[in-house]
Amino acid sequence: MAALRAAKQALRKEIKRRVSALSAEEKRRQSVVVSQQLFRHPKYVSCERIAVFLSMDDEVRTEEIIKDVFKRGKSCFIPRYESSSSHMDMLKLNSLQDMETLPLTSWNIQQPAEDDTSREEALASGGLDLILMPGLGFDRLGKRLGRGKGFYDTYLERCIRHPKGKPYTIALAFKEQLCQEIPVDDNDVLIDEILYEDDE
Repeated sequence: MAALRAAKQALRKEIKRRVSALSAEEKRRQSVVVSQQLFRHPKYVSCERIAVFLSMDDEVRTEEIIKDVFKRGKSCFIPRYESSSSHMDMLKLNSLQDMETLPLTSWNIQQPAEDDTSREEALASGGLDLILMPGLGFDRLGKRLGRGKGFYDTYLERCIRHPKGKPYTIALAFKEQLCQEIPVDDNDVLIDEILYEDDE
């Protein structure tokens, strides 16, 4: 276990270094390419209930995706992370205006406040069809390197127990986040598909 943790830590550092070398312009450009891939994706087109992360500076931008989700009349859910644990809920976002009023966390991510109990949690109702996954690194086999908190792995386990079953998972990545192979253990849930700008 210690060796795996050390390997993950080293890889996190390396990927962070690669991504931080990207200009804001390049991150925007790749985000547009990845978003366009998503908008044509049959799983995206057909989904009704989708969970989208609100992007941090080192992640593919999701603002345009969220706009598109509302434009197409889908139900949009966003994460609320509990900083003291690895618990995360996916709470309903009612509109783009709703998003603008969300408070900022200490990680500089917008999310519904802890005492905001009026929002529907995805699994308390109809479950999810699709989850867009953030992460630091990915390989082509669907292995994902998170930030080490386990939010998404824990949440996917809850999804699997929901009557609807596990939603399809698509990761959005800069090509600099792709790795030869990500070291994983048994708790790490594999991702169904990774979208990135493929030059090949």
